[in-house]
Amino acid sequence: MDFSKVLEKIKKLIQKNESVFVGNKPRVMLIYNPRSTKASLVEEKVIKPLREFKGIVFGKYEVKPTNVDDNASSLAKVLNDGDIVIAAGGDGTATIGLNGVVLSKKEVYFTAVPFGNFNDMARTLKRASGKKIYPLEAVVNGKHFRYAACYFTIGMFAESTEVFDEDKNRKRLRKKKKNFFFSLKTLFKWYLKNKRKTFIPEFELITCKVVNGEMDEERKVFRKASDYIASNGATVAKLMKGKKGICSDDDTFLATAKSLRSIFALGMFMMKSVLFRIPGEIVVCSKMYFDEPAKVEIQAEGEYKKLENVEKIEIRKVDNPIKIL
Repeated sequence: MDFSKVLEKIKKLIQKNESVFVGNKPRVMLIYNPRSTKASLVEEKVIKPLREFKGIVFGKYEVKPTNVDDNASSLAKVLNDGDIVIAAGGDGTATIGLNGVVLSKKEVYFTAVPFGNFNDMARTLKRASGKKIYPLEAVVNGKHFRYAACYFTIGMFAESTEVFDEDKNRKRLRKKKKNFFFSLKTLFKWYLKNKRKTFIPEFELITCKVVNGEMDEERKVFRKASDYIASNGATVAKLMKGKKGICSDDDTFLATAKSLRSIFALGMFMMKSVLFRIPGEIVVCSKMYFDEPAKVEIQAEGEYKKLENVEKIEIRKVDNPIKIL
């Protein structure tokens, strides 16, 4: 990863927009996890060059060993208007950065540099460089849950991410290269073992989309779906192609619900997703309703959480965009 290109973007931004920065020098706020498997690389490739970069105030936010939401809330409190916020790490660190930026409601510039296995957010933000993006928001039982630049998944795909928290897999990811292929192999083995589980109870899905200039609402009941996916970014899990036009200022995203318990169904879904685009519809909003309070697992860019007593989940895009470095 050539961090010099990020430094060049910072330099150009300072030259072009000096009047928007607070104080005598703009502040670059780095978000990183000192306990990550690639912390030493972040120190060498990112922290050292930023320390030596003249004309900025360099600040750091070290990810705490708690959770995404606690870190995002803490980060939001220390951000100021005019900050240049950089998340250096995998999608988990980038998710903390994105959520902190949106929660802060400050006028900042944000980007992510990749030091993880999948790096979906870094890939998407690179394509959106110099523009604005409208992240997705998940609202659970009427309350804000989390923001995501690229995607949310509910069900089997979400639960599968737990396998990387097993000690043997975490140790393997720390020690060896070719982690992407190891990750795919690990996920497939998990799938063969768990594919017959019930991942999502029966639910009604209401989607809203614009047809001939008018809002159209569609209702459908899913009794055996294993997965729900909402995609707003360039890729999902590095392989699958998401929604084009991440930089556009519209309020649409791609959404789909599928049963992927059979190898044939999963194979067809993955083939279409890799070669063309994730099968689904372009919608304005998507709402899941459960007849009885349900237990489901949801993830945003690889960061998962088990939810209980869920009656409704709504996915929509935020009203206010964020600026990308």
